[in-house]
Amino acid sequence: MRRSALFASLTTAALAAAMAAAAPASAINTYKAQPAPERTEVGALIVQWDRDGNPGTPDVVDWYCSGTMIDENTFLTAAHCTTDWPTGARFYVSLAQDVQGALDAAGTPAEKAAVGVEGTQHTSPDYPGNSADAHDIAVIEFNDTQAAELAQRWPFNPATLPAAGQFDALGSRALDAATWQVAGYGTEEAKRGPGGQTHPGGGVRMKAEVGFNALNKTWVRLAMNESRGYGGACYGDSGGPNFVTLDGELVLAATTITGDGPCYATNVSYRLDTPSARGFLAEFVDLP
Repeated sequence: MRRSALFASLTTAALAAAMAAAAPASAINTYKAQPAPERTEVGALIVQWDRDGNPGTPDVVDWYCSGTMIDENTFLTAAHCTTDWPTGARFYVSLAQDVQGALDAAGTPAEKAAVGVEGTQHTSPDYPGNSADAHDIAVIEFNDTQAAELAQRWPFNPATLPAAGQFDALGSRALDAATWQVAGYGTEEAKRGPGGQTHPGGGVRMKAEVGFNALNKTWVRLAMNESRGYGGACYGDSGGPNFVTLDGELVLAATTITGDGPCYATNVSYRLDTPSARGFLAEFVDLP
């Protein structure tokens, strides 16, 4: 299944009833999760959109997905986070540790939007693609003024992207021996209650170690089983980073896209070393 639920998070009950738009991915699940204040390059995608049919007064502002700054003015996220919104939707990015707290403290839609910095979304023209290559990749691009505001509010070092074909060259044995980590703002794993399953939490930047499972043509499949000592991603983590440490360097290997519905077992992430991912990103950043 896709995490839009693809791992986009449903932060308000009204959202699902109001529209069939990209849903925010969930938070890092609780069983190995830690706060990630040091991952200042990881941020939340905030969307302002109209729900009442009056586009002159956008009435909904909320965070929906995660993502990563990959240079001074480019925020990488998932295409399913930036598509299917009503006309006039506007996109903002916050690199704050607690985005949900900032939104809760704000009052009007304009004040909530000001929690982030506005940018322009660019979605892969090949999305949604197919199971072999979903082309589920997008960026939020900032002009010079917006980029300066972003850096002033939240100083950060952009993530390091992989070289072309780097993971194929390394092979599964080396990737299995490496340390992997997922980060994002998503919700927690499913909790069972009288009303059925819920996914609490979300909106705070967290991280968890995950394990390598398999390398496919455009996907990295990562284990997040508690029994194996791992945590993992959930709804609202869509578009967020999956890092791997190679030769002591933290490399942004892939972005969270989907996984199992309860968020117990598997994180399926879109590789960033492939020709299709690099072909899209080359329009916006200098690639290694």
